[in-house]
Amino acid sequence: MAFVVGDQAVDGAKLLAQVRAWAQELGFSQIGVAGVDLAGAEPGLLAWLAAGWHGEMGYMAAHGLKRARPAELVPGTVSVITARMDYLPRAAPEGWQAIEWRRIADPAQATVSIYARGRDYHKVIRARLQTLAERIAATIGPFGHRVFTDSAPLLEGELAARSGIAWRGKHTLALHREAGSMFFLGEICVDIALPLAEPASAHCGECRACLDICPTQAIVAPYRLDARRCISYLTIEHPGPIPVELRPSIGNRIYGCDDCQLVCPWNKFARRSTLPDFDARELLASPTLLELWAWSESDFLRRTEGSAIRRIGWARWRRNLAVALGNALRAGADGGVRRALGQALASTDGFVAEHVAWALQQGAC
Repeated sequence: MAFVVGDQAVDGAKLLAQVRAWAQELGFSQIGVAGVDLAGAEPGLLAWLAAGWHGEMGYMAAHGLKRARPAELVPGTVSVITARMDYLPRAAPEGWQAIEWRRIADPAQATVSIYARGRDYHKVIRARLQTLAERIAATIGPFGHRVFTDSAPLLEGELAARSGIAWRGKHTLALHREAGSMFFLGEICVDIALPLAEPASAHCGECRACLDICPTQAIVAPYRLDARRCISYLTIEHPGPIPVELRPSIGNRIYGCDDCQLVCPWNKFARRSTLPDFDARELLASPTLLELWAWSESDFLRRTEGSAIRRIGWARWRRNLAVALGNALRAGADGGVRRALGQALASTDGFVAEHVAWALQQGAC
């Protein structure tokens, strides 16, 4: 399969083989290529939006079907290069899932989703995808392209499946038979016709472990997620007060939730990253709730610099911690929690104050 760039004929298969070699050098685990016809995914997207399951993520509805139409998002797009990058930290020990379950079960500990303990993946992947695109341009000449990683209205999971690098699990996350789900996705929309991959087939079978484990029952059916109930949405995307009825189920999860991944059988094959970027920062490796509650706003800004956590801001960070501290009180793990909350209440306002007041009430439950 050949195409022409400028006045140069390019062998698509040879170029793709070279792209895969470059990608491996840059820390990517797998490269695929998808076409731009995602019409088959449009009914599901429309039904999800109509149900209101996107919550307050207005940008999901604002772009509508453009998410399923890469050539409308980036005019001239002919194919989409998809990339997978594993993020399990290099130092993750054998039995890392059991360690995470123990952390979640300890009400005094703070649980941050594994992917967010290191450097912001947006920064890591976007820069490396751009480098990959520049290497392609250096080989074939200037070509139209645009790089993305969870940063544009694209159906990343659908593109991953169409390009053969993952299937969409019942929890709606991307899955790979030899890598589980502990990876990020990225894309390069290109105006060149690269050889398309065979789509990935699904291998969830009759398993429903992710549906059964979800603390808030956010996975309402296989392949159907009501984001309004999802702890990742509530602690990261949701801008206002966390619904009172869902607060107890959040436990000590202060940024994201990994439960559906921890329970997934395929994650026994999860691969460790080759990059130091995703190593856990010392302050986020195994913190207690009280240690994080003691941070000032300037501490938060300094210690989350370059981290995905910083994007939620100080108020949401305190909101999340207050909920977790209230849950710790209910579980009987005081150890100074009540005193710390009480001291903060007088100097806290807005919706955070309401969460602190709620947390203090949990000691009487």
